[in-house]
Amino acid sequence: MTAKPDATRLARAYLSRVAEPFPAALAGLVAQVGPVEAAELVRAGEVSPSVASQTSARRAEERAREDLARVAERGGRLVIPEDDEWPRWPFVALGNARRGEPLALWVRGPLDLAEVVEKAVAVVGSRAASGYGEHVAAEFAYGLADAGVTVVSGAAYGIDGAAHRGALGAGGVTIAVLACGVDFAYPAGHQGLLGKIAREGLIVSEYPPGVTPARHRFLTRNRLIAALGGGTVVVEAGRRSGAKNTAAITLALGRPLMVVPGPVTSASSVGCHELLRDGQAVSVCSVAEIVESVGRFGDDLATEPAEKESELGAPQGEAMRVYEALGKRCGVSDEGVSVESGVPLERVRALLPELELAGLALRLDEGWQRLEVR
Repeated sequence: MTAKPDATRLARAYLSRVAEPFPAALAGLVAQVGPVEAAELVRAGEVSPSVASQTSARRAEERAREDLARVAERGGRLVIPEDDEWPRWPFVALGNARRGEPLALWVRGPLDLAEVVEKAVAVVGSRAASGYGEHVAAEFAYGLADAGVTVVSGAAYGIDGAAHRGALGAGGVTIAVLACGVDFAYPAGHQGLLGKIAREGLIVSEYPPGVTPARHRFLTRNRLIAALGGGTVVVEAGRRSGAKNTAAITLALGRPLMVVPGPVTSASSVGCHELLRDGQAVSVCSVAEIVESVGRFGDDLATEPAEKESELGAPQGEAMRVYEALGKRCGVSDEGVSVESGVPLERVRALLPELELAGLALRLDEGWQRLEVR
């Protein structure tokens, strides 16, 4: 017998349907009064004009129980911030970058979302991919999955599909982030692929069951792809590819952005080469280079690791520079750490919570202090 959903889950399911992601004003109301009271206020229309503009058109859509039952029939569930399965750390950066943490996530698949994104990489690229691009995407995804790294992508034709297939081929974990309900197979040609992902990996969406794809929803879901990956690899991207949108969000979140260089004559690699030329991304030509770029504090470096100072390992690279810029006896502001370390402010703000989780930094009222851990 299926357990009845609690009030919080019902409230978040309701809010998930009445507002298009990501509704900043509604999220602010939820943070202020909690999801249950926020849902009641929305239903009654007793909200501010900014919240009303995001919810008034659908506030009469009372389908929370129906949506929860429908996704359950497909072997899915609603994952909410109150759950242990909620990927808190990946979404910290979304809040810091004002990109909008989801109100809830509709999920299909047997795995724990929080666990599988602890070590994950987003692999994205053009739908109109070349044979070269699809080959590289599949090979890299296979190698990443074989190394225990979750591959995150968007289930589109081209690079996305090749990445998912590569990860599944290695018997690894892959996550498909959709711009529609998790019960909707889109694109239709990937129905079999999505079915396999639902059985062996995870399908994730902000949109409740039955919601169909739309252009603006693909751009919105891209921020989730970037957030769930510890870094993003763009395998191929034309000058106006949607993958460049994911790349821009990755940079805004302070995550490593990597691109695969392609033939200089290929229109499919123009976007990648632009990112390299502008100094926004690093070139990667192997799985080892990807793992090294996103490995937490250098744990995944191919060289012999230094003596660890915590369970997560001694900081390396930019993390080490940020760590050494922290105050020994008093707190230092984010901006101060950025100036002292020479690391961009957005990257500093992404690394500081990681240092805190590693037991290497302490957040004080006046800023951040270094913790000496042996």
